Formats: sequence, C-alpha cells, structure tokens
Amino acid sequence: MYTETAIFDLLLPGDSQSLKQKRSYVRPIIAMLKKFDVSVAEVGLHDRHGRALIGVAVVAAEASQARAVVDTCENQVAGRPEIELLSVKRRLYGDED
Repeated sequence: MYTETAIFDLLLPGDSQSLKQKRSYVRPIIAMLKKFDVSVAEVGLHDRHGRALIGVAVVAAEASQARAVVDTCENQVAGRPEIELLSVKRRLYGDED
C-alpha cells in the first residue's frame, strides 16, 4: 500500500481581497480535485487573501498508481488560467515508512 501527498501553493488573482472572494476560487478547485477520488482540503494560509495551500492525498496499491493520480491533480491545478501554481511539495509513503 502506498500513500502520496501533495501540497499546492497557489497565488490567487488580485481581486481575491476578501475571504468570500478567496473561497470563490478555492472551492471550484477542491470540487474539481475530488473527481479524481482523492482526499483534498485547504490546509494552510487561511488568513491570507491572495494565497491558498491545498493538500491532496491518495492511497493506492502501487506507487506508480499513486504518482499518476497526483500527477493528474497537479496538471489540472497548473492548467487553471485564473491562478498561479507557485510550488508543489510531494511525498510518497510506502509500507517501509
């Protein structure tokens, strides 16, 4: 069994100067990622209006399968024109960890 996690650091558009506006960008991203059968949540920078940290986790039988799902999630987030993906921190956990 393998678990892969990723944290996406996002720069939101300049008009996200309130929590309501921030949520209008974050919620659709989270909803889109849930379609890939992953656990996903906003995991940091809750009080910063123009930034968001979104965490994703997946469990799979094979490491390559877990990596493929997180790769897909990363590509989907990076492909959104309204946000900028600043960085991605990924970690793979296996039976030995």
